[in-house]
Amino acid sequence: MLRYLARRGANALVLALAATCLGYVLASVALDPLARFRRNNPPTPDAQVRRALEVTGTDPDTPLAGRLWSWMCGLAHGSLGTSVDNRPVASEIAERAGTSLQLLVIGTVLGVGVGVLVGVVGAAGQYRWFDRVTTQGSFVVLATPTFVVAVLLMVAATRLNEAAGRQLIRFTGQYTAGNHGWAAVVDRASHLVLPTLALTLGLVALFSRYQRAAMLDVLSTDLVRGARAVGHTRRSALWRHAVPVAMVPMSTLAVYTGGMVLAGATITELTFSWHGMGEYLLLAARRGDVNAAAGTVACTAVLVLVLGLVADLLYAWLDPRVRL
Repeated sequence: MLRYLARRGANALVLALAATCLGYVLASVALDPLARFRRNNPPTPDAQVRRALEVTGTDPDTPLAGRLWSWMCGLAHGSLGTSVDNRPVASEIAERAGTSLQLLVIGTVLGVGVGVLVGVVGAAGQYRWFDRVTTQGSFVVLATPTFVVAVLLMVAATRLNEAAGRQLIRFTGQYTAGNHGWAAVVDRASHLVLPTLALTLGLVALFSRYQRAAMLDVLSTDLVRGARAVGHTRRSALWRHAVPVAMVPMSTLAVYTGGMVLAGATITELTFSWHGMGEYLLLAARRGDVNAAAGTVACTAVLVLVLGLVADLLYAWLDPRVRL
């Protein structure tokens, strides 16, 4: 097991380094750090522009290899460089990561849990009304753009607030200023409902389809028939034998989904005015902020690879054959 862990950890480290370097190179090639100065009126003096670019280490006249080396040296010392606002990129990402992780953790746990349950129940009652309704509903959700789902949720929340005669659900920002104590907790929860639900619906639709297919594969094997032959009821054979086996491949997908949600929650954050990492990446691209964009890509890549390592370890624990 230790050899397996060491081998997978070394692979993840190499991939993380490659993804980080590639992220910086792509950000340097795609973004123009001079663009924000061209919009100034009156024009910014050339000497001031050069000093600003030297501070951030993004001077286009410096060879890309030299800029990459300087940035990687800073990364080795725990620095992701300086943004165009003259703030450390690492501190800005740390502030926004907490915002994104709220959606990531709650949305992923709810989405995976409910999706797996829906898939199991749908497979157990294949082609019955519950299976047909959830199948069609999943296809509708998967085919609907995320921002459309978010807008529909906003409309539904507005109707609910009007019917209740008070603001039960809020959908702009993370909190309302001026609340303290229990009122602040309730206020944050009311702001969290819709963005979390927008992410959860997509994950439920995705995981219910995967889990249903995995369950149908297991139900057609000799495992369930053997359990019934030795005296287990259909429900007992389903939950004690079929579900654990079907959950083995789902464990890998569930762990990787955390990284995908963090990388793909940009639209949700923008729609509900949450100042997370997705918004930060788009803002960096708009301002030509190479360090901010590269830092966000690097952090996301490292998170995905760490979650991949966790998924490998979880799979090895559930199925010892992969360690051979």
